[in-house]
Amino acid sequence: MVFLVALAALLWWVYKALKDKGQLEWALWEPFFSGSEAWTTYIWPGLQNTLKAAALAMIIALPLGAVLGIARLSDHAWVRIPAATVVEFFRAIPVLVLMIFGLALFAEYTAVSSDDRPLYAVVTGLVLYNASVLAEIVRAGILALPKGQSEAAMAIGLRKGQLMRLILLPQAVTAMLPAIVSQLVVIVKDTALGGAVLTYAELLAAAGTMSGYYGGNIIQSLIVVSVIFIVLNFALTSFASWLERRLRQAKKSTGAVVGANDAQIAGTTGTGTGGTV
Repeated sequence: MVFLVALAALLWWVYKALKDKGQLEWALWEPFFSGSEAWTTYIWPGLQNTLKAAALAMIIALPLGAVLGIARLSDHAWVRIPAATVVEFFRAIPVLVLMIFGLALFAEYTAVSSDDRPLYAVVTGLVLYNASVLAEIVRAGILALPKGQSEAAMAIGLRKGQLMRLILLPQAVTAMLPAIVSQLVVIVKDTALGGAVLTYAELLAAAGTMSGYYGGNIIQSLIVVSVIFIVLNFALTSFASWLERRLRQAKKSTGAVVGANDAQIAGTTGTGTGGTV
C-alpha cells in the first residue's frame, strides 16, 4: 500500500510537471495520432534497424556464448584457459567501448562502406560483450545440476560429449532460460547506444530526428519510443515464459505405473495362491 501511494504521488507529480511546462498540448502529440507520417517516415525505419541489429547479435551471440561456456568446462587446459581469457576480457570492457573500437576497426582495416559501418560496429560490440555474459550463464547453469547425473551417465559408459549433449544441456536450458532472456532484453536495449554515439539510425536516433522535424517535441518522441521498447521486451519475456512452461511440461513423466502383480524380476520365483509366479 505504501508503494502504491508513493507511485500514485510520483505519477501525479510527473503529470503536473508536464502540464505546467505545456508538454501535454495536443499540438505536440498530434503527429503520433493524426496520420501515419511520423510512423512510416521515422518510427518504423528506426524500429526495423533496431530489430535488425538485435536479431543479428542474438543469432551470433547465443551459439558463441554456448560454445565458450562449454569450453570453460573442458578437462583440457588448452581449451579451457583460452576460453576463460576471452570471456573475462570482453566481459570486463563496456559494450560502448567495443562498439567504438569496432567502428574504427572496420573503417581502418576493411572495405565495409561508411553506410554499413555503424551496423557492423553495433553488432560486433553486442556480440562480443553478450556472448561473454551468456558463456557465464551457460557455465553456471550446467554446474548447478546435481553431480549425481554426471556420475550416473559416466557409469553407464557415456563419453563427455554425449554427457553434455544428452544429459546436461537439455536440463540446463530450462534453468538458464530466464537469465538468457534477460540478456536478450539487454541486447535489444543496448542497440540504442549505436544511435546515440555511432549515428546508427535505430529507434532512439529516429526519435531525435523526428522531434526536430515536428518542432521540438522531444519528450513526446522519447515517450513513444519508450513505450515501443517496453512492448518489444515484454513480448520477448512473455514468449520466453511460455517456452519455459512448455519445456517443463514436456519433461514431466508420462509413463504408466506398473503394479506389483505385473512386475517380473528376472531369475526370481515365488509361490502364490494361484500357483508358481
